[in-house]
Amino acid sequence: MTPSDGYLLDNRQDEAGRRFDAFAALFDPTTFRHLEALGVGPGRRCWEVGAGGTSVVSWLAERVGRAGQVVATDIDTTRLAPAARPPVKVRVHDVGAEEPPGEGFDLVHARLVLVHVPDRDRALRSMIRSLRPGGRLLIEDADPALQPLICPDESGPEQRLANRLRHGFRELLAGRGADLSYGRKLPRLLREAGLHGVAADAYFPMTSPACTALEAATVRQIRDRLVAAGLATDAEIDRHLANVESGAMDLATAPMISAWGYKP
Repeated sequence: MTPSDGYLLDNRQDEAGRRFDAFAALFDPTTFRHLEALGVGPGRRCWEVGAGGTSVVSWLAERVGRAGQVVATDIDTTRLAPAARPPVKVRVHDVGAEEPPGEGFDLVHARLVLVHVPDRDRALRSMIRSLRPGGRLLIEDADPALQPLICPDESGPEQRLANRLRHGFRELLAGRGADLSYGRKLPRLLREAGLHGVAADAYFPMTSPACTALEAATVRQIRDRLVAAGLATDAEIDRHLANVESGAMDLATAPMISAWGYKP
């Protein structure tokens, strides 16, 4: 898998940075709360899988300090360069196809990654194998099928258009092998993989500037693919972007399920 053919939302596209900023605004508080609860501290060794941007990597680096280590991996590390200094090591890596970039990790974390990986089972086994006994795994992934609408309150033509384009986006994701109901499976999959102390929760943001920024950036990234697949016209996409950027729409994201456990 290459960055351009395996993942619909390529890190090298111009809008990727805006998407990462929106993800950070929406989801970092939840992620950091879970990481704090799992005991990230000085001297810990962490693997951040499919890091994409730098916000979580930088947070982990601050917590583990120079005595620790953060291995940040992605199939495209273009946007990780600013974080590539001790204790951070950046590596090009495909979690669904390659061996882990080390072993004996105290913590392994992946956010909004596995839903897009064709061989999710292999990727999950790889992450668990890389943990030391007692090491913690935190997986956070979307479940678009659980809440498929960008506008849950479909009150007018603007919202109906937005939801139709969101349906098109989900078609494109499914065509690339994404599992649109993956998030809800995480607690069971962690238990079946042998982890102990498994627990989970969900976060479902609505109506924030970050939701608006994420939708605008996502649609701009995929507009050519939507048009090429006959899922929307350029005129419809332009109209939708104008509606989004008016700030008058209540936009939501798919629920993000966070699940965690420890290796016995």
